[in-house]
Amino acid sequence: MGAFQGPREWGKLLTAMLTPFNADGGVNYDEAAKLAAYLVDVQKNDGLVINGTTGESPTLSETEKLQLLTTVLDAVGDRASVIFGAGSYNTAESVTMAKEAEHRGAHGIMLVNPYYNRPGQEGLYAHFSTIAREVGLPVLLYNIQPRAAINLETPTLLRLAEIPNIVGVKEASGMIGQIADVAAQAPEGFRVYSGDDGLTLPILSVGGMGLVSVVAHIVGAQLKEMIEVYPTNPKRALEVHQELMPIFKTLFSAPSPTPVKYATSLNGFDCEDVRLPLVKLNDEQKKIVREAVAPYIRTAASV
Repeated sequence: MGAFQGPREWGKLLTAMLTPFNADGGVNYDEAAKLAAYLVDVQKNDGLVINGTTGESPTLSETEKLQLLTTVLDAVGDRASVIFGAGSYNTAESVTMAKEAEHRGAHGIMLVNPYYNRPGQEGLYAHFSTIAREVGLPVLLYNIQPRAAINLETPTLLRLAEIPNIVGVKEASGMIGQIADVAAQAPEGFRVYSGDDGLTLPILSVGGMGLVSVVAHIVGAQLKEMIEVYPTNPKRALEVHQELMPIFKTLFSAPSPTPVKYATSLNGFDCEDVRLPLVKLNDEQKKIVREAVAPYIRTAASV
C-alpha cells in the first residue's frame, strides 16, 4: 500500500464514461481512447470515472476493467483525473481491484454501495473502511440506493469521512435533505458530487461541489458552465439547467446507458452496442433521442 499523500484535485465535472464494444462484443480500446480524449478536450470534463454503472461494469471482466483503466490513463491521464470504479458486493475482490488500480496509476477509486447482499450500516462501514485502508489512493464513495437497495446513511458516511483517504461522495440517492445534511456536516474539504444530472443544480445549492455525469458525453461544456457560473450568477446557472432538462429526461428514458451510447454514436463514435442483459434502443426510442440531442451533436472526426 502506498502512503496517502492527500487528495488530488479531481475537478468539478467528471463523466462516468461509457465502454465501447466491438461488433463481436469485445471492448473496443481504441475507441475508448478516442472517446476519453473527446470528453476531456471537447466536452470540457475535468476527469473521467472508468468502470462505473455507465461503463457497464457488471458485464466487464477484471482483465477488461484494468485494461480500460490503462487505456484511458494513456489517453488523458496527464491532463485529466481518472478515477477507477473498484467497488462491488465482494469486499476482497474490491480490495484486489483497488490495489491494481493504484499500481496502474489511477488518480482515485470509486466504491459503490454493495448491491444485492444489503449488508446494513455496520457492514457498509466495514466494507468501505477495509478497502480504503488497503490503498493510498483517495476514495470517492458512491451512494446509489435505487440500484444498490441500501442507503448510505449520513451518520455512517460521517464516520467514514474521518478516514483520511475517503475524501468525497457521489450522491445518487435522490434525497436532497440527506445530501444537504452531508454537505453541512462533513469535514472541511470533503467533496459532495451530484450523481444525478437533473439534481446537480439543487445539490450545488445545498453545498455540493460538482457532478459525476452521464449526459456530459453530449453536453459537457454546458454542464461545466452551469457548475462554474453558479456561485456568482445563479440565474444563469438556472437558465442552463432548464435548457438541459429535456436532455436529462431523454437520456434516462430507457435503461442506462443505452440512450447515451446511442446519442454518443451520433457524434461519430462506434459505441452504440451494449452487452446483455441490456439491449439497444428500438427505432422509436432512437427517434426520441435523436430529436432531443440534435442541437448538441457535433463531429468527432477531428479527435
